[in-house]
Amino acid sequence: MKNTANTERLYGIIKKPLITEKSVGATTLGQYTFEVVKDATKIEIAQAVELVFPGRKVTKVRTVYMPSHEKRMGYKFGRTDSSKKAIVTIEGDPIEELVGV
Repeated sequence: MKNTANTERLYGIIKKPLITEKSVGATTLGQYTFEVVKDATKIEIAQAVELVFPGRKVTKVRTVYMPSHEKRMGYKFGRTDSSKKAIVTIEGDPIEELVGV
């Protein structure tokens, strides 16, 4: 039963891939960028990527905490949400859905 709960948590760790000019260029090196939950550890992130994309082996995980910052739209001020991103290096086949064309 605990294994099922752990698998469900791993599926929830990766929120979305981050597609930017810099991250698309890094896909040639086998590096992919994901937004992850704030309390995820590097080991959990590696397990989650290997679970979501089978047949790939994670060799390195780097994480960055992205603090919130102030934004303005017209005369209204607000703040963005803080988040955490992970740069994951994969060996093996590239992830076709995330490779830049």
